[in-house]
Amino acid sequence: MGGLSWGELFVVGVVALIVVGPKDLPVLFRNVGRFMGKARGMAREFSRAMNDAADDSGVRDVARTFKSATNPVGAAMDGVKEAAKSMTSLDPDSETGKLSKERAEARRKIEASAARAQAERKAREAQEAADRAETLERELAQSAQDKAESGAESGAESGAATPPKGEA
Repeated sequence: MGGLSWGELFVVGVVALIVVGPKDLPVLFRNVGRFMGKARGMAREFSRAMNDAADDSGVRDVARTFKSATNPVGAAMDGVKEAAKSMTSLDPDSETGKLSKERAEARRKIEASAARAQAERKAREAQEAADRAETLERELAQSAQDKAESGAESGAESGAATPPKGEA
């Protein structure tokens, strides 16, 4: 990390805490982070511009030739990688390209069919749950009605057996 050890970073943090204060320390670190991000972006842009300039001047071709002369095994591996890359890119008009299209279409059909079946299963399960809830609600209402009727009957029976309070 830029040649700083953990101990040195700790000392820098303590000094920053003392100098800046705990209140403004997060703002300081945020600004330092933004500055570092901008500096990295500028370095990346500079590096990209230098690589583009090297490509334009043909330095990369010379470097590739030099590498192949000094490292024939590495150059052979690069050739194998390029050949593999050309083999994996499909020409849409070739037989392999046509088969690839057919397989992709079959995969989409299978996915659509599976999604449809899942939707139908979920709809069926939702209907079954709604029917079950309706049945339970009916049973609950019937139970409450039976309880109310039995309470009214027992109230009528007990009311006939005991005389009213004023008459006793």
